[in-house]
Formats: sequence, structure tokens, C-alpha cells
Amino acid sequence: MKKFITRLLLVLSIALPVASIASEEVSLEKANIDLRNQQSLQRGAKYFVNYCMGCHSLSMSRYNRVATDLGLTPEQVQKNLIFTRTDGELSKVGELMKNGMTPKYGNEAFGNAPPDLSLEGRLRGADWIYSFLKAFYKDPTRPLGVNNTVFANVGMPHVLWELQGMQELQHAEAAEGEHAAANAHAEPKLVLATPGKISLAEYDRVVLDITNFLVYVSEPGKLHRQAVGIWVVLFLLVFIVVAYFLKKEYWKDVH
Repeated sequence: MKKFITRLLLVLSIALPVASIASEEVSLEKANIDLRNQQSLQRGAKYFVNYCMGCHSLSMSRYNRVATDLGLTPEQVQKNLIFTRTDGELSKVGELMKNGMTPKYGNEAFGNAPPDLSLEGRLRGADWIYSFLKAFYKDPTRPLGVNNTVFANVGMPHVLWELQGMQELQHAEAAEGEHAAANAHAEPKLVLATPGKISLAEYDRVVLDITNFLVYVSEPGKLHRQAVGIWVVLFLLVFIVVAYFLKKEYWKDVH
């Protein structure tokens, strides 16, 4: 019994710190995405292909399905969204949205192969993706020179830095003025040190479009499922009423 209790305490001493770390939550910004906004989804697809798809694939999506849902013709997709090659030829519209990066090369370049983002929208959620893409900051101690307040010690570069610019993490003790002491316990905040090619408002829209696209890709049939679900619920409600009166009719002569 004593040995059992000792082992139990050992397990708890290991598990509790892990649980406390896992329970820590990062403050996320609200992403007001709209899956019905085809223009936003089109822009998000453009930004994803231009900035993200060099490393991240969408291996569960096909170009032609994206074209149909986003209101694009196969010709537009072939011309504007497809840059990958299969056996030396440009990928076809009916192929999966994969890139040419091998896991081996990804491990050598980044330490870990970049993950497939097909289900990232369902795994992380819109708020997480939106906040993550806005949370990069300069960190000379990291191999790629950047870090992220949402995903600490992230192993990817800030691929959108030309658009956003470069942020720095400003700690409370670095603040100047008479209120510096009062803010000594405030959390560090991100400050734009080097402006990018576009304004912060425009960058917010870029990030929101990418987030919207990734959420759509993670479940392309979501809007259709929700629309069908409403009719199914209405049918069941009507059926309950019919079934109730039918039951009364069958059992009216039973005493």
C-alpha cells in the first residue's frame, strides 16, 4: 500500500505541472470571418498560395472544388492559383493542393516539416489563426529571427513581414514617463518598429481573408450542412406533431 501511494504521488507530481501548462490560455483577438463572402475567400486563396503554400499544403482539398465554391472558373484557377509542378508540368485543376516540399527538406530547413493546413481551421479555430498571424515579433535569439506571442518559439519565419512590417515586444519596464512604475506589472505588448508596405488596417484585412479561407478549407461543406440541418430539424418538429396525433388515433380505443 505504501509503495502504491508513493507511485501515485510521483505520477501526480509529474502530471500536475503538465496540466497547469496545458491549461494556460493565450489572449486571442476575435476574427469576424464570413464564409459567405466569396471575395474575401478569393483574396484569402490568393494570399495563401502566394505566401503560405511554398511550405504548407492543403492535401485534402482540390483546386476544382475550391474553384466551384469560390466562384472561379477552372481557367482562372489554372492561371492564378496553380504554381506547383508534377513531373515537370503544372499541376492540373483536378489535383490536390500540394506543394513540392518534401518532409526531409522541411526538417533540414526548419527543424520540423511544415504541417499540412487542411484541418487547421477546425483544429485551432478562426480566432487562433487570426491572432497568430498578427503576433510575430523580432527575436534575435531565435534561429529565424522571429518569435510569436501566440505560439512561443515557433519554427517558421514571418512570411508576411513585407506587408505588416516588423514588430518588437515592448516590456513594461522599458516604458518611459511617470506612469512607468504603475505599469511595471503590465503584460508585454507588440509595437510596430518597422512599417510594412501596407497599413495596419489593410494588413488586418489580409490576415482576416487568409483566416476565412483556412476555415473554409477545413470544412468546405459547412454552409451546406448547416442549411440542410435547419430543414432536417423543421421536418422532425413537424413529424413529432404528426406522430403524436397518430399515436392518439391508434390508442383511442384502448382502455
